[in-house]
Amino acid sequence: MKSPIIHIKEKKRFEMEVGGHLAYVEYVERDGCLDIIHTYVPKPIGGRGIASELVDAAYRYADSSGLGRRGTCPYAAVWLERHK
Repeated sequence: MKSPIIHIKEKKRFEMEVGGHLAYVEYVERDGCLDIIHTYVPKPIGGRGIASELVDAAYRYADSSGLGRRGTCPYAAVWLERHK
């Protein structure tokens, strides 16, 4: 079972629990951008599009907050290229 994506502003991350496993993306805000610096999805729940959902939620938050998008994390950088 998949929980809703939660934004934890104090930790600067978006997270979701799936089947008892915690997946998340971490970000920093700098130079007017939301920069995703780390994406983590445990192996038992990999390959289900969870990382994409989390990155999408983070960048939708950036858009609604007037922040640009940046991806220092390799996964986020590729995601940005594919979702211009």
